[in-house]
Amino acid sequence: MTLTPEQRAGITLITGVIGADTHIVGNRILSMALEKEGFKVVALGALTPSEDFIKAAVETDADAILVSSLYGQGELDCRGFRDMCIEAGLGDILLYVGGNLVVGKQAWDDVEQRYIDMGFDRAFPPGTRTPDVVAMLDEDMKDKVEGAAA
Repeated sequence: MTLTPEQRAGITLITGVIGADTHIVGNRILSMALEKEGFKVVALGALTPSEDFIKAAVETDADAILVSSLYGQGELDCRGFRDMCIEAGLGDILLYVGGNLVVGKQAWDDVEQRYIDMGFDRAFPPGTRTPDVVAMLDEDMKDKVEGAAA
């Protein structure tokens, strides 16, 4: 199911680069592409602590948090992220993570499974195209949009 821009306008996304990572360009491109597709985006930028993602999600009643990491330390930065969301009352918020998430060359299936095990709903490998992220968001948000229309 592809959502219309009008349907996407009711969906708030938090984006940012987690931890000590300063690689903002890809995250900024993603945020701009998501805005162009009609989503409401709250872009936190680089060097964002986990707590700031969650605080922004609570303050904006966000539907999803999209975490980027490119310096290979995402696994350390994302540890406990789902638990922090649950503690903040965001147990059902959609969590995406993407980028260069580990140090060295590792099988993507193993990396993806580690992030799923940490509570992320989807993990995206380096080089993921923005239309692929939009398609996943549409798929994951369709129940919310259909529920709001009923």
